[in-house]
Amino acid sequence: MLQIAKILKAYGKEGDVLAGSTTFNLQEMSTTEPVFIEFDGLPVPFFIERSTPKGSGRAVWHLTGCYNLEDAGELVGRAVFAADAGTEAQEEDFTGWTLFDHGRRVGIIDAMEWIPGNPCIRIGEVLIPLHEDLVLALDAEAETLDLAIPRGLL
Repeated sequence: MLQIAKILKAYGKEGDVLAGSTTFNLQEMSTTEPVFIEFDGLPVPFFIERSTPKGSGRAVWHLTGCYNLEDAGELVGRAVFAADAGTEAQEEDFTGWTLFDHGRRVGIIDAMEWIPGNPCIRIGEVLIPLHEDLVLALDAEAETLDLAIPRGLL
């Protein structure tokens, strides 16, 4: 994740916020890709529904889920992040690999779920977080992945 702006203040009564940046052109922000604002250490996605330029390096944004002055007030002072375009391309795709839990075979990985800041692997209807702290062993040649899967996920 790459910090692109900071929420400077609430703007009006409709939940709009004033965002500022010295390094990114906020007027060219995509409305199809989310921006992320951290809450309790986790990136929460927001979409920019509307953006109005307010001078150099500033824009008034209306974000999804932000409906009133109180909602906007919770965002004031927080950093705004965007997914680094190079990060996702470097992620490993384990689809088709055999998953183990502490050496015990669990099954074949059906898909990867690229949830921003929390990539997961899918086996059937089960999503398992893929975090480096959970990886016990990885064998690219044999296409096996051994994780310390948190109790209760399977």
